[in-house]
Amino acid sequence: MYRISVDTGGTFTDVVVTDDKGRLFIGKALTTPERSFSGLSAAIANAADQIGITFETLMAETRLLVYGTTRATNAIIERKTAKTALLVTKGFPDTLIYRNGGKLNSSQINAAVSPPFVPRHLTFEIPERINAEGGIERALDVEATRSILEELKKRDIEAVAVSFLWSIANSAHEREVGQLIEATLPGIPYTLSSELNPVIREYPRTSSTAIDASLKPLMQTHLSAIRSDMNAAGFRGELLVSASSGGVMHIEDMARKPIYMAKSGPAMAPLAGIAYTQSEGLKDDIIIVDTGGTTFDVSLIRAGTVKYSRDTWINGQLSGTLLGIATVDIRSVGAGGGSIAWIDSGGLLRVGPRSAGSVPGPACYGKGGTFPTVTDSAVALGYIDPDRFLGGRMKLDKSAAVAAITPIARSIGKSVEETAAAILKLASETMIKAIEDITINDGVHPADSVLVAGGGAAGLNILSIAKSLNSKSVIIPKTAGAISASGGQFSDVAIDFSGSCFTSTLQYEKEKVQALLKDLSVRADDFEGDLKRRGITNFTRRIYVQARYERQQFEMEIELPIEWIDAGEDLSVLREIYDSQCKRLYGFSRADAPIETITWRLRVVADLPQPELTWAGPKEGSMDIRTTKAYFDGHGLIDTCVYNGTTIPLETVIEGPAIIEEPTTTVVVDPGITGKLSANGNYIFSFGA
Repeated sequence: MYRISVDTGGTFTDVVVTDDKGRLFIGKALTTPERSFSGLSAAIANAADQIGITFETLMAETRLLVYGTTRATNAIIERKTAKTALLVTKGFPDTLIYRNGGKLNSSQINAAVSPPFVPRHLTFEIPERINAEGGIERALDVEATRSILEELKKRDIEAVAVSFLWSIANSAHEREVGQLIEATLPGIPYTLSSELNPVIREYPRTSSTAIDASLKPLMQTHLSAIRSDMNAAGFRGELLVSASSGGVMHIEDMARKPIYMAKSGPAMAPLAGIAYTQSEGLKDDIIIVDTGGTTFDVSLIRAGTVKYSRDTWINGQLSGTLLGIATVDIRSVGAGGGSIAWIDSGGLLRVGPRSAGSVPGPACYGKGGTFPTVTDSAVALGYIDPDRFLGGRMKLDKSAAVAAITPIARSIGKSVEETAAAILKLASETMIKAIEDITINDGVHPADSVLVAGGGAAGLNILSIAKSLNSKSVIIPKTAGAISASGGQFSDVAIDFSGSCFTSTLQYEKEKVQALLKDLSVRADDFEGDLKRRGITNFTRRIYVQARYERQQFEMEIELPIEWIDAGEDLSVLREIYDSQCKRLYGFSRADAPIETITWRLRVVADLPQPELTWAGPKEGSMDIRTTKAYFDGHGLIDTCVYNGTTIPLETVIEGPAIIEEPTTTVVVDPGITGKLSANGNYIFSFGA
């Protein structure tokens, strides 16, 4: 029996298959935006070839498939979601327009921001009002609401988001409007903020509600098509979908809350990072990087725990769109294998954020692309052999890569090789900034961390990046080319239940906190009961709270002992944890200041069986090595050993300059860098930081 995990990216669709013996097989194919299953089935068929069975046999003998995709994220970025109406309390139509304040550049007076996710002309005011204590100030005007819903029908609205003021204290009006939508607009999906994300701040709650509703028509159709195509291909196992919370959800649950598909693919990478570092006996802080064709994604593991955030923005921090839900903290920048190099109006060389994607792709793909990319630079430098890309399954055109780079080389007065090296170096600088952003801002120094690198383009420059950061060591797994898909092999079912309860340690309202925690526990019990009926029996719960010092303008989330779920009153523990984390992150604590609690989050994890990974390397004396000419910055064009990664015996030491060709990635070892293939089948490079 087999287990399959999938990550459908903007350029490639990655598949990882494990069998009952824990052996891993990687499949890769170009993503097909017009019909996802075409690229998905091609990647699965590629993995089946490596196993030595047919595609049909693999599908029939797979008991579990974890599916991840960037489709939801891309739909949000490109605003290609359903035509959505937003219903708000009368007098509060501008929540999405006012947004969250702030800007990253204090000297920029007119900072550009994305338009509201639901335009103002599709925002409608409903006559109703509930106060902060849950009391009804103004009863819902049912006739006025029906009239507005009839107007939505005339405007061909495809989805409806409902976010009323203080619905977190009393959701009666939202629920009543939900019933009216079902009666007046049958078949039109809708989202209630009190059910999806009952948190105290209006903008995050309204933003997440609008996003979720707008995704429902698109993602429900997409998930239904995937399930139908999988069934038609002979799949009879369990179909799960990777979630932005770092776990997986059943496809029916995901269809009800598709916002959790945003960033779902990259959210799996940290799980792979934990598995690979633990297999090597490393337990330090871990930085996970995933270099795909379009973006460079960075996430952090601190003391074995994945870092989460409620401040997740799509398409730019503060300037983009706020998800408003708890997600794995992932920082993404437009620097991947398909990132396009260009000259700005000032004559400076730039790389990204625009990407060539999979269609037409980099110039070297020979599919009509003419812009120079990072991948084209790697081909021009001699790092990627045009005849051995993807294990020889896809031939590249080096002359097309050189032709694409030549105009930029002439513009800056450099050779093609020097220009290609500069493009790769600029991409590396962008990646370094992303790593520093997530680590230093969380009190973690890159020099004290282990770097786990994945993604098809990761090996091109990750060792030079690690050397610049003075990292302790770098792990590049055999599955690096599909690290997010690999994470799906180690995923569990996970979901978060949230609620707001504002109180202070100065005048602590224990009964209110206990009532909220009890409500979260009841919702968690229902969730666990449903999974138990499906045969899942092992569960873990963790409790978090967003808190702040009195008069502080921002909150910080801390994890409390799970005993809080029963008592909810040990304020000394809360203060000790909060003061300690504030000191670590910001260098100060205020032991004399009251602490205000805002939002509580209960995370439930249901354990799934996970594979015991094994790797049997080839025998001694079978290693395939050849020599080529490759260009290295500061060294020029020099003789370089090229290793066929599939023939390297375990414990083999590799000295740079060298190139390691794996079927789904290429690792460039710069001069002066030494590493080895470990007994567990991971490439490890140590820098002695």
